[in-house]
Amino acid sequence: MKPKNHINIPKKKLGVLMVNLGTPEDTDFVSMWKYLREFLSDKRIIELTRVIWYPILYCIILIVRPKKSGKLYKTIWDKKKNESPLKILTRSLSQKIQKNFNPKKVKISFAMNYGFPKIAEEMATLKKEGCEKILIFPMYPQYSATTTASVMDNLSKFMANQRWQPTIRVVPPYYDDEIYINALYLHIKEKLSKKIRQTKKILCSFHGIPKKYFMKGDPYHCHCAKTVRLLGNKLKTNKIDLEMSFQSRFGPQEWLKPYMQEKMEEMIDKEVKELTVMAPGFSVDCLETLEEIKIQGKEEFLEMGGKTFNYIECLNDNEISVKMYLKMIKRELSGWI
Repeated sequence: MKPKNHINIPKKKLGVLMVNLGTPEDTDFVSMWKYLREFLSDKRIIELTRVIWYPILYCIILIVRPKKSGKLYKTIWDKKKNESPLKILTRSLSQKIQKNFNPKKVKISFAMNYGFPKIAEEMATLKKEGCEKILIFPMYPQYSATTTASVMDNLSKFMANQRWQPTIRVVPPYYDDEIYINALYLHIKEKLSKKIRQTKKILCSFHGIPKKYFMKGDPYHCHCAKTVRLLGNKLKTNKIDLEMSFQSRFGPQEWLKPYMQEKMEEMIDKEVKELTVMAPGFSVDCLETLEEIKIQGKEEFLEMGGKTFNYIECLNDNEISVKMYLKMIKRELSGWI
């Protein structure tokens, strides 16, 4: 018999937490300042000692960068919902996945590594709702210490403060998962449809990381290369050639190459006038895809002498994406369901 003051324990269920990178809450200076401070204070992102890095961050970057970044975010911001595409699409994706599960048995939620909703907050909510077993799904196909490991850091901070810890599973990097590769392939065929016969080359652009991180053992470059190779093998029947580049370089140090701008220049030199670009490393569209590729990348390619620039949107929350995540989630929940 339970004692009179026994706490009310909800019925057991499974939790799934989809974790994306993050987004500012608005485009104003203060919102951007808070987001950039959190993001750039992460030791996984900037590995300089804090004594060297913090004066640069607080005395230079956080004075200049919030206004510039806010201006860029305004070009893609959803004014009606007053949210970034990344948050809107991540929420929508999680809601569509939830429709395939009984909410009394499996609860699908989402969180941001930077910004809101935070990992700790969503983990606490899942636990409060009775989720004693939780599957963490970092939405990064290719592993990097700057992304997946950072998610694990924040998860560990939450777990360290829990007296009654939930059982945790983490979805491994899925850069070479046939489910993911096939989803990209189907997505390309769907988006290009009538144009697929005319498409000869697709540039796969990934978010870059400093070269020294790779030299220290980060497998990110290898994971990106394998994704491109496996996807390229599937597209051979369509006679489409895939190439790889990296974008979003920050600071003066060397990052993974080739840079996207250099790759586009190389293509122009080879008389490639029509270019299609996709970003398979991003789960949903965001600033780096919508502004940096779709807007800025197009402008640069046309200025270089190109004639046609096409951008294939990310998997986002479309049917192919939902089915992909659903298959992987069910597989990773095996033994629990």
